[in-house]
Amino acid sequence: MIRSLLARLPRTATAPFCPSEVRGTVQLAPGLPFWKKLLKFAGPGLLVAVGYMDPGNWATDIEAGSKYGYALLFVILSSSLIAIFLQGLCIRLGIASRRDLARLCREHYSRPVNLTLWAMAELAIIACDLAEVLGAALALHLLFGCSILTGVVLTAFDTLIVLGLKGKGFRQVEAIVLGLIMTISLCFVVQLWLVGPDFAAAAAGLVPSGAALHDAEALYLAIGILGATVMPHNLYLHTSIVQTRVVSDRPADKREAIQLSTIDTVVSLSLAFFVNAAILVLAAAAFHANGHSDVADIQDAHQLLSPVLGTAAAGVLFGLALLAAGQSSTLTGTIAGQVIMEGFLDLKIPCWQRRLITRGLALIPAFIGVSLWGEGAVGKLLVLSQVVLSFQLPFAIYPLMRLASNRKVMGEFAIGWMSQALAWFLFLMISALNAWLVFRFFVA
Repeated sequence: MIRSLLARLPRTATAPFCPSEVRGTVQLAPGLPFWKKLLKFAGPGLLVAVGYMDPGNWATDIEAGSKYGYALLFVILSSSLIAIFLQGLCIRLGIASRRDLARLCREHYSRPVNLTLWAMAELAIIACDLAEVLGAALALHLLFGCSILTGVVLTAFDTLIVLGLKGKGFRQVEAIVLGLIMTISLCFVVQLWLVGPDFAAAAAGLVPSGAALHDAEALYLAIGILGATVMPHNLYLHTSIVQTRVVSDRPADKREAIQLSTIDTVVSLSLAFFVNAAILVLAAAAFHANGHSDVADIQDAHQLLSPVLGTAAAGVLFGLALLAAGQSSTLTGTIAGQVIMEGFLDLKIPCWQRRLITRGLALIPAFIGVSLWGEGAVGKLLVLSQVVLSFQLPFAIYPLMRLASNRKVMGEFAIGWMSQALAWFLFLMISALNAWLVFRFFVA
């Protein structure tokens, strides 16, 4: 039914920045230096990385920092390492098979299974977009003083950003995302300089400690950080956009593409780790160290930053970083939705139409929640969006690891038994932790 309705939409050329239009765009001249090759392969990792620093991550990081100081920094580090491993599987799958995860699912699973996986992936994108709506609305409220409900309405117009990118190449979109990421990073560098954190304590917080998870609330926050860090739709997205760097079907070229793309991803996700760690460190140094251990949402954090640090610039930088985080995620969420729709349903529609559908569905719960429960509902809705993402994650990890180990799909690039064992361990661990998180949220 959904497919038949979408099929009635006007069919026009897909916007050129969508990955289906630009696969295999990188050309490597013989004898090109390694660093120049690396620059040509840089980009897809950045598009994936923004999903790991979207507004949905902020609430858990702020609460963890304000309540437990630097103690839960190792959870962010562990989550980032898990993300690097899973995105590495995506790189190998996309380059070796020359198909994305959604398309491979359509080829290898039954129609009922595919429709279920598609529905779960779409739900994850809508949940992520809900966090972007709330984050952008909150940023507009913090920066310009408009009501959050007005901010929610204004976020509907970010489709104009996608329309403005029609005719742009994929590299231009990557450059825009890089600019937004650098804006976020610069804002936090300045804020960390203003707050002067205890770097020795922060370094100690990077060391895994069971004592840090001594109570149920700390464990709850740790699982929330994991669920907010590893984004399920990023697994579908990465297997597609990494193909923009495939140059040929020769095994040696594929091997080199996997190596260069992996470096790109490690560097990009390291940036995402810095942003998430910076949020927690900022909360630990500004709030926990000053006796404010009850800061649980973004709005409270913004209101306290300026008085604690003694300058209004801190609040402005915080709001700018939040706005940049929401807008960068908007672009990648659109592309991810396009990849999932084309892969599972074999249906192509223009990116701006895809953006309208996703944003329209995300605006409904945001508008209803803020209208019924007031501005205090933002924090609850952000947590809800992360619970939805956590619940969906195993449904993306399972087909990824099964297909990446399938020699008929991967050939000589199929992952070995050690990678399979690690993938299975992560799948079972994340499934169990997320089940506990969902139980805690809905039952406890």
